[in-house]
Amino acid sequence: MKYLIAGLGNIGPDYERTRHNIGFMVLDAFAKASNAVFEDKRYGFVAEMRLRNKSLILLKPSTFMNLSGNAIRYWLQKEKIETENLLVVVDDLALPFGTLRLKSKGSDAGHNGLKHIQELIGQNYPRLRFGIGNDFPRGAQVNYVLEEFSPEEKLHLPERIETAVDIIRSFCLAGVQTTMNQYNNK
Repeated sequence: MKYLIAGLGNIGPDYERTRHNIGFMVLDAFAKASNAVFEDKRYGFVAEMRLRNKSLILLKPSTFMNLSGNAIRYWLQKEKIETENLLVVVDDLALPFGTLRLKSKGSDAGHNGLKHIQELIGQNYPRLRFGIGNDFPRGAQVNYVLEEFSPEEKLHLPERIETAVDIIRSFCLAGVQTTMNQYNNK
């Protein structure tokens, strides 16, 4: 069975450690734990790996956040992967920092990356939302998501990323429903 795990973010050093790039950070940690290496391929950086009897394609789109759907649609079609075997890892302003929520489907919740994916493949695909909080003044959302995490958040970030990696493993091995039941109440 094949899975596409897509972490959303923006390419380039200016965005590397920003809140908006938590999807990239989670995929980097997942790949590192499995000794998988990303290669520059069409529409993104791709790493391939096995998890027990599962084949995983890890994707960090190079299309920038607002056009993430192009990369995801391309790799789903190229690898003949069903949308229920897609997992998108994304930042979420509506969740407190470090909160992790797995959903089997849903709306874009105002997230431009998810909005573009939804335009191209619909909204019936799993996503792992990583809470980045919303501690910013009115009108400063763009600056907030493109800033690095606070020093306090950085202390807790490795543990939260590790839990996100565990959720991805569970999603591939146990399925979305079991994983939601196990992790969404923590």
